[in-house]
Amino acid sequence: MKLNLWSRKNLRASDFVIIAMVTILVIFGVVMVFSASYYKSINESGSPYDYLIRQGIFALSGFVIMAVCSYLDYHLFRRLSILILLASFILLLLVLTPLGREEGGATRALYIGFTIMPGEIAKVAVIIFTASFLASDTKLILSFSKGVLPLLILMGVFGGLIIKQPNLSTAITVCGIIAGIMFLAGLQWRYVIGAAVAGSAAVVGLIAIGDDIGMRHWKKRIVAFTDPFADALGDGFQVVQSLLALGSGGLFGLGLGKSIQKNLYLPEPQNDFIIAIIGEELGLIGLLILLAVYAVLIWRCFHVCLNAPDRFGMLLAGGITIMIGLQVVLNIAVVTSSMPATGIALPFISYGGNALWIFMGCSGIILNISRQSGGSEESGKTKMH
Repeated sequence: MKLNLWSRKNLRASDFVIIAMVTILVIFGVVMVFSASYYKSINESGSPYDYLIRQGIFALSGFVIMAVCSYLDYHLFRRLSILILLASFILLLLVLTPLGREEGGATRALYIGFTIMPGEIAKVAVIIFTASFLASDTKLILSFSKGVLPLLILMGVFGGLIIKQPNLSTAITVCGIIAGIMFLAGLQWRYVIGAAVAGSAAVVGLIAIGDDIGMRHWKKRIVAFTDPFADALGDGFQVVQSLLALGSGGLFGLGLGKSIQKNLYLPEPQNDFIIAIIGEELGLIGLLILLAVYAVLIWRCFHVCLNAPDRFGMLLAGGITIMIGLQVVLNIAVVTSSMPATGIALPFISYGGNALWIFMGCSGIILNISRQSGGSEESGKTKMH
């Protein structure tokens, strides 16, 4: 294990823009979790500060995790990739046993004295394994039987276990991460086109015969999001309240802390639908500024990806960047009823320790890759060995 001591040289080698963007997002997230959860916290405990205190603790510990991961040589994760994947697989199996905790009609967490979200861990596990697998041979991705097929099986196994929870957006994220890393590694376009056609056919088939093959739940979720107001007090309730919040915000918003929908109208406003409260309180301008911060972060992460010192570093940084970007897009899609409503955290902002720790730990890995490639002092040329 390579453990570098902190120094001014190391600080210069790290990508300061990434540090700044993550810090901005995390601090903003703590503020918005406090605002969004204010009335819910009073309703549950009598104090408005419960979620604020917990998210503050998650954030502070997250910075420690990010710092530790920024010191660790990222090649360590390559050596542990199979063990990490196996541990993640076992956790996904355990969540489907009586050890799983059911909340909101889905079983997505394990509680063993503290809460573990296996779906969040699975994202990191597949990033590390896929990057390690494809870094072993540059020509591996060109072989269907040796390169593409094993990763398709990985998508099927992990995606299937997560859908069983059920958690469609996390399953899409996991599969999208694997597909994205494959594309970075040189996946041929015919596979991309074939996957798009097969996915579209599967959705159409599910809508057409979902009732007949015992998948009424998924058919209902897919059809419902197209017109949530058709069942505004049932399956469409949360999305309808979210759209009302976004519409109420207008251009400049109602003002920080002045959301109406968070007053026990929008369920769990501090979690997956927190962007609706942001839009209501800070308006379209606030949302655009937030998206600009995400855009800068993603751009800098891709910069690290392109300048990574080796192929594993490039694929690892690329996978983390894809995870962040994909979750931002999926979260916005769910909140705006552009896809079926299912739980997915807004990176660095939504309430919850597991997701925040994962994202901040991954940011630390990106910083370590940046440090080893010279960070912002690099000329921008891709180096792969």
